[in-house]
Amino acid sequence: MSRTSSPALGALVESFFSQRLIRQRQASPATLRAYKDALRLLLGYASSKLDKPVDRLDIQDITYDLVLAFLDFLERERGNSARTRNARLAVIHSFFRHVAFSDPAAMALAQRILGIGSKRTVKLVVGFLHPPEVDALLGAPDRRTARGRRDHALLLFLLRTGARASETIGVNAADLSLKSPRQVVIQGKGSKQRVVPLATDLSAVLSDLLDERGLSACDKSPVFVDAKGKRLTRFGLTHVVRRAVRAASKQLPIEARSISPHTFRHTAAMRLLQAGVDLAVIRSWLGHSDIQTTHQYLEADIEMKRQALEAAGVTPEVQVRFQPSSGLLALLES
Repeated sequence: MSRTSSPALGALVESFFSQRLIRQRQASPATLRAYKDALRLLLGYASSKLDKPVDRLDIQDITYDLVLAFLDFLERERGNSARTRNARLAVIHSFFRHVAFSDPAAMALAQRILGIGSKRTVKLVVGFLHPPEVDALLGAPDRRTARGRRDHALLLFLLRTGARASETIGVNAADLSLKSPRQVVIQGKGSKQRVVPLATDLSAVLSDLLDERGLSACDKSPVFVDAKGKRLTRFGLTHVVRRAVRAASKQLPIEARSISPHTFRHTAAMRLLQAGVDLAVIRSWLGHSDIQTTHQYLEADIEMKRQALEAAGVTPEVQVRFQPSSGLLALLES
C-alpha cells in the first residue's frame, strides 16, 4: 500500500480492535463484545441501505447522514431506548476518532460524525427491593433440586455482594476464600479487581455449592454454570432472575416490576447506605469509578430523607398565599 492510499474499512476496524481497544486500552471481553455488536449493527445497516456487501463497504460510505439514519433506525425499528442509542453512538465516536488518527483523508468525515450529539435522557429513580420482596425472591428457588440450589446461591450472591451481572458469572472457585477472612475477588470493569467480603450465610451456601460440584478452593472452574456445566451466560443469569420473580409473584405482586440482576446490585447498595456505611466505602464495594454514581443512592432513599426531616425538627405549616395589590396586578396584566 502506498503512503497516499487510505486503509480499507476492514483494516480500520481490525486495527481499532487490535491496537486501540486491546493493546492501548486493554478493554475487557465485555467491552469488546459491546463494541463488536454496535459496529456489526452499523455495518449491517449500511450494507442493506447501500445494497452493497459488507466486505465491499468503504469508510466513505459511512456518512454523517447514514449514521443519523442508523441511530433513528435503532429507536424506531429496533425499539432501543435513548440510553442504548447513546451507547451505540459512543462506540461510533470511538471508532471514528481512531479513523481520524489512522486515515487523514477521512478527517473531515470523522469530524462531522464526531459532531453528532447524544440525546437527552430521563434520569430514572434507582429501583431496589424491599425486605419482603427479598425474602420472597430468595425463597422462590426449589432448593431440593440442583438447579434450585444454584439459583438460590446465585440470587444470594447478587444480593450480598452487589456484583454486576458480568462480574457474577465471571467468578471462579479460585476467586473465593470461604474461610476467615471470607471474601471474593471480583474482576470489575476495565480489568480492575476488587475484594468484597462475604456474609456468613453466603459463604455457607457457596461452600455447599462447591462441595456438590466437587470443586476445591484453588480450582479455576466457574462457580455458576448452566445445565451443561458451562459458565452461565448473562442471558442465563437474567433467566434465573425472571424465573424467581415469577415464582415469588405468587406471594407478592412483584411481577409487574422491572426486576433485573442489576436491581439486586441497587438493593445491596441501599442496604449498606441504610446501615450507615460511608459513601466512599460503598463506592469501593461496588467498584464505581466516580463517587457521583454512588451518590444516586442517597437521592433514592426517601426513608432517610424523612428521617432527616424529622431530625431537623421541620413541621409542616400552613402558608398564607401571597396576594399582590390590585395596582401590581394591573401593572403586570397591562
